[in-house]
Amino acid sequence: MEQITAGPKGLPISGNVLAFRRDTLKFIRDAAKEYGDVVHFRFGPKRHVYMLNNPDMIKEVLVTKQAHFRKGKGLQVARAVVGDGILTSEGKKHIRQRRLMQPAFHRDRIAGYGDAMVRQGVELMEDWKDGEVRDIHQDMMKVTLAIITETMFGKTVKEGADKIGHAIDVGLKYVSTKATSFIDIPLSVPTRSNREFVESSEVLDKTIYGLIEERRKSTGNHTDLLAMLLAARDEDDGQGMTDEQVRDEVMTIFVAGHETTANTMSWIFYLLATHPEAEQKLHDELKSVLGGRLPTVEDIPNLTYVNLIISETLRLYPAAWTINREVVEPVEIGGHTYEPGDTLMMSQYVMHRQEKYFEDPDEFRPERFAGDLLKRIPAYAYFPFGGGPRICIGNNFALMEAALLLATIAQRYRLRLAEPDQKVELEPVVTLRPKNGLPMRLEKREQNG
Repeated sequence: MEQITAGPKGLPISGNVLAFRRDTLKFIRDAAKEYGDVVHFRFGPKRHVYMLNNPDMIKEVLVTKQAHFRKGKGLQVARAVVGDGILTSEGKKHIRQRRLMQPAFHRDRIAGYGDAMVRQGVELMEDWKDGEVRDIHQDMMKVTLAIITETMFGKTVKEGADKIGHAIDVGLKYVSTKATSFIDIPLSVPTRSNREFVESSEVLDKTIYGLIEERRKSTGNHTDLLAMLLAARDEDDGQGMTDEQVRDEVMTIFVAGHETTANTMSWIFYLLATHPEAEQKLHDELKSVLGGRLPTVEDIPNLTYVNLIISETLRLYPAAWTINREVVEPVEIGGHTYEPGDTLMMSQYVMHRQEKYFEDPDEFRPERFAGDLLKRIPAYAYFPFGGGPRICIGNNFALMEAALLLATIAQRYRLRLAEPDQKVELEPVVTLRPKNGLPMRLEKREQNG
């Protein structure tokens, strides 16, 4: 079967790497519009990447024929940050680890985390002052880090939270750059980025191993994720997990579990600041449902507009903007055969902005999710949490956290852009975040306003 070659022409040696890096999101979106369902990119002399822009093909990769693939290069590189945890592990190990961690993310279990989420939101605002300009992205990173450490590991990390956040930031940028590079510079070479990455890894390891050591010495009765990991025993040999194995799982939740929701919250406040009519609808709902009191998990089903805002934000700014898979054995998808070593790329950012599925796709319209939109469009036209057996294990946790934080903060403050003509750029590293933070001005709301 002939090779797919339809795609933007690249440079002789580097191929499409430079164009891809220059403005990644515009590059892939323009390519999808021009070349249709399958676009061929070349990264370096031999690395072939095929971007799939058809929901049925995406379903084949993530669900029907997922056994033919392994995680893409980005997540293989991510092992340097998160080890061989649930995000990066493959095959039987991944199935075992997922089964082990699933109870911590069960719907009934995460309902018990609601109070901590609201309380941390309130604590965040204790430092806020009416009229001041703050980096809201930094604040969202801080509050989601506090939530994940308290709910998953039974401990609050107040001291050194900024240092931890910076270390995670360095790690994710390292992974993103290395994933698209076709020149592999070993970590042993003391380049600036390598040195920064090694330092950041040491900060994270010290934090995580400290949590594990403290817990192993503890005689108290704990029921959080860390307790489950330490108590787990292998079905075959009855062995528990080593500190390194526990570290890998803890690090995965630590990194993935707060960065993604922090980005979603930042984009929510940005969108509300630029869409006053949606913000007013939100305030009307909060007044009607909550009447000035703090939200609880039980309120979430009644906060319908809150949930619509979250769904629409995840459409426009999905925390994970792409999923890549590497072919491990020949596989046919959509009439084309892909060979081992080929990479298949499926971008939520591209799919979520396709006109054939979403009218006026660049517009922020929470109401579009109010009807039966998700029943009318193909399953993989909208997939903010991925899909198949590797769908994000923390999706319900993230949705609940976003709803409770939004309801808690929006009752007390309006967030305005720091400057009227402020431009906010997207930065697609491993996740989709606002480049250079998100400076916003705080405007205290009357509790009944």
